[in-house]
Amino acid sequence: MSRPLLQVSGLTKTFGGLEAVSDVAFDVAEGSIKALIGPNGAGKTTIFNLLTSVIPADSGSARFNGHELLRMPTHRIAALGIGRTFQTSLLFDQMTVLENVMVGHHLGGRSSMLTAALGILGARAEERECRALAMRALEQAGLADLAGRPASELPIGQRRLVEVARALASEPKLLLMDEPAAGLNMRETDRMGEIIQRTRDGGVTVLLVEHDMSLVMSISEEILVLDGGRRLAEGPPEQIRHDERVLAAYLGEEAEL
Repeated sequence: MSRPLLQVSGLTKTFGGLEAVSDVAFDVAEGSIKALIGPNGAGKTTIFNLLTSVIPADSGSARFNGHELLRMPTHRIAALGIGRTFQTSLLFDQMTVLENVMVGHHLGGRSSMLTAALGILGARAEERECRALAMRALEQAGLADLAGRPASELPIGQRRLVEVARALASEPKLLLMDEPAAGLNMRETDRMGEIIQRTRDGGVTVLLVEHDMSLVMSISEEILVLDGGRRLAEGPPEQIRHDERVLAAYLGEEAEL
């Protein structure tokens, strides 16, 4: 069993008296794909926001490679090696696909955009390195032929993949993926699953929030189920698929386990 790369305990967040996340604990093993699932409002995206300090936790601990994340600013978390994709498209439409992915390298804290813009202290060499890293990330996502295309021209499936490539350009050790298959058709979802698995095989640990249960069941080594902000069940896909508490939580939901 691989060592835990991320260790979360007692994670709690309250909004206006409502506990969105309540005393949640879990580990993510290095080199694994782990999924967070649950009905709408279960607290999945809130956990991502807490882990990346988008919002402050009320209490708890989240240790990544020995570093406590919950009292750390977002840019330092990124510099430690945590990348993220989001539910909604956050591409810069006025920029090319390659330029969007290069932003991911800068956001990862590996270089200074100001230095690159001013052309000082070896910024040209740094910019070449950034461009090369971005192209490698596009190749991983199967999008190298679209590098020069404006992001505004891309359909939703390709936009999702560009966002994955941008996150990979930050050279993360842990990648948080928030509903990467949202809005994708079956073929695009299958492709996304292949890219997530290749990402893991390339040495990046993946923590995934996803509603597409066929994708979750096919690529995850372990699944954590949340309901009402609380940990409901945790285990490998086959165990979760037959857990009566999980089936009850999903009654009325579209997902089929």
